[in-house]
Amino acid sequence: MIPRHIAVIMDGNGRWAKKRLLPRIAGHRAGMKRMISLTDDIFSRGIVCCTLFALSTENLARPQEELEGLYGLFREYFTGQTARLKSQGVSLKILGDLTLLPADIARLARTSEEETAGGEKTLAIALGYGGRQDIVRACNEAVKKGEPVTLESFAETLSTGGMPALDLLIRTGKEKRISNFLLFEAAYAELCFSEKLFPDFTGKDLTHALEAYAKRDRRFGRI
Repeated sequence: MIPRHIAVIMDGNGRWAKKRLLPRIAGHRAGMKRMISLTDDIFSRGIVCCTLFALSTENLARPQEELEGLYGLFREYFTGQTARLKSQGVSLKILGDLTLLPADIARLARTSEEETAGGEKTLAIALGYGGRQDIVRACNEAVKKGEPVTLESFAETLSTGGMPALDLLIRTGKEKRISNFLLFEAAYAELCFSEKLFPDFTGKDLTHALEAYAKRDRRFGRI
């Protein structure tokens, strides 16, 4: 049983760097390198949708020096990976509030979305994203419409609208929580918590997570 949609909370970059007596940005750079190779691996296994938690609304309270380092990596990613994603048939989708980020990053992100549109696979990157914030935004959209809300119509109003239902949520970095990520979408997702810090999360670790997923009995409340 192969999931259609998996999500990854990429946690532990800073701690990975600290263990090696490196600046935190070195851990984030290692994390971006791992992110690129991991998404290649994910799509090569027949999974059609992958969502990555790259920057939460809460992360924006981090020291400005660290944020500037992250912003530099985002610029590198969008300028360096867009053509590659398009050639692989991967559509990029941004989740979150880009107005919280520098204007040039927002422009690069939207341009990447436009240039990769139409791919048969989807890579969603959560930037300036919070699950509760997205639910509140979707509620306000529903209020504006003035119509009764169904589960289906509400799901379409979320940032993930149009994407397959979430099957598997993986969190690296030893923590056992989902940290305001895809709260509505994760209602019946299978959860996997890895002890590995994200830069150390390998294809073998992904295989173990997928094998564990395949063994689970997904009843969705039924007998």
